[in-house]
Amino acid sequence: MTLLYSFRRCPYAMRARMALHYSGVPVSIVEVSLKAKPAGLLAASPKGTVPVLVCSDGRVIEQSLDIMHWALDQHDPDHWRQGVSGPLIEENDTRFKASLDRYKYANRYPEYPMEHYRAMGETFLQRLEDVLEQTPYLAGPNLSLADVALAPFVRQFAHVDRDWFEQAPYPRLRAWLERFLASELFTSIMTKSGTPNLLERACLAAFPGSKAREASSLLQGAPVSQSLARTMLCSTPSRRIQPWNSAAARCSSTVKNNRYAK
Repeated sequence: MTLLYSFRRCPYAMRARMALHYSGVPVSIVEVSLKAKPAGLLAASPKGTVPVLVCSDGRVIEQSLDIMHWALDQHDPDHWRQGVSGPLIEENDTRFKASLDRYKYANRYPEYPMEHYRAMGETFLQRLEDVLEQTPYLAGPNLSLADVALAPFVRQFAHVDRDWFEQAPYPRLRAWLERFLASELFTSIMTKSGTPNLLERACLAAFPGSKAREASSLLQGAPVSQSLARTMLCSTPSRRIQPWNSAAARCSSTVKNNRYAK
C-alpha cells in the first residue's frame, strides 16, 4: 500500500492529497503530529517534513509537486497538465511563499510591519487576478495543475486577515478561491478522520490525555503498528479500555468548516 505522511493544514500536503485523490491511487494517509513525528516518516525522509509519499514499491517522494506529478502519471483523466502552469507555480513556491510566511508570522520578522509583507504578496495576487480576468482558471478554461498547486497557498494568505481579503480589489481571485474551496476535490481531502483506527484505539486506552495522540503519531506507519496495537489492547487493564468509548465518540464528532477553516 502506498503511504502518505501528511499534515492536514499544510498547503504542500493539501495539494499532494488532492492530486492523489483525483488520480484515484489507493493511499493510506498518516496524519503527522509535528511534536511527535512518526518513526516511519523519519526513516523514509530524515528531514521530517511533510508531505512524504512512500510508494508500494519502496520509492520515496519528498516534494509535494513531485508527488502531484507522480499521481498524474498514474491517472490524469481531465488532463491537468494541459496549459502553461510552470511559471505560476514557480513564483508561488518561491517569492509568494516567502511573502506569505512573513505576512502570516510578521512577529518573527520585525524589520517591517505586517502590511509591508502583505503588499509584497499582493504583487502575486494581482498577477492571478489579471490571469482570471481572461479565463476562469489559471491555465485555461478548465481546472489544471496550476489551480490545485496554488489554491492552498492563496487560501492561507486569505486566512491571515479575512476581513481585509473580503474587501481587497481582487474579485475574480476571490470568486475563484470560493469556487475551489466549495469543490468536492478540496472538501474531500480536508475531512477530519472520524473513527480511531486500531493503533489510535490502543493509544487512547493505554495513555492519558494528550500522550495518546503523541504515542499514536510516533507509531503510525511502523511495520509493527497493528501487532503492537493488539498487544497493547490485550495487555491494558479493562478499566483503562472502558474510557475509549467516550473518547471515540469525541473523535467522531464532525467539525463544521467555514470557507477558510483551518
